[in-house]
Amino acid sequence: MSEIKLFVGLGNPGREYAATRHNAGFWWVDEFAHAHQYTFKAEAKFHGLAARGQVHDRELFLLKPQTFMNVSGRAVGALAQFYKIVPQHILVVHDELDLPPGSAKLKLGGGHGGHNGLKDIIAHLGTRDFWRLRLGIGHPGDRAGVSDYVLNAPRREEKELIEDAMRRALDVAPLIVDGKLEAAMLKLHSHKD
Repeated sequence: MSEIKLFVGLGNPGREYAATRHNAGFWWVDEFAHAHQYTFKAEAKFHGLAARGQVHDRELFLLKPQTFMNVSGRAVGALAQFYKIVPQHILVVHDELDLPPGSAKLKLGGGHGGHNGLKDIIAHLGTRDFWRLRLGIGHPGDRAGVSDYVLNAPRREEKELIEDAMRRALDVAPLIVDGKLEAAMLKLHSHKD
């Protein structure tokens, strides 16, 4: 049974980053929080904005690290350690260059694909075996252009596709919280991109 006890949204703090592709993880966790009446509070000991509540009679934590992307692991490690949440019970929501806008995929483990937030979380947790919700943002086509690309806002038609994928991922969130990850994957991945 791998019920999820912590949703981590990745992004960069600050108004200038709020609309950028790299903040897709923040967008999704904010939508989830809004749908389930969670309220984020600044928690210095977790280096981020954290919220705690009940979904389907299960306790669930939400976290938005405020450390900047490349040191996200410090926040995730601190909260996971404090509440004794093992990596298999953590879902990290992040932007994914290798998927097109409009695509959302769930997976357990795997590499970091050059994503600095994931890289730091792997370092802090000491394992790759945590769940990821990958929100496709597409790729600029050239590695040299990646950092500019992720730190800019998506075009309007891309944003609509990303929002559509986020909605589909929100629809399977109850299954994720219940630990029915296979069912959640089946439902989410059966959508034709």
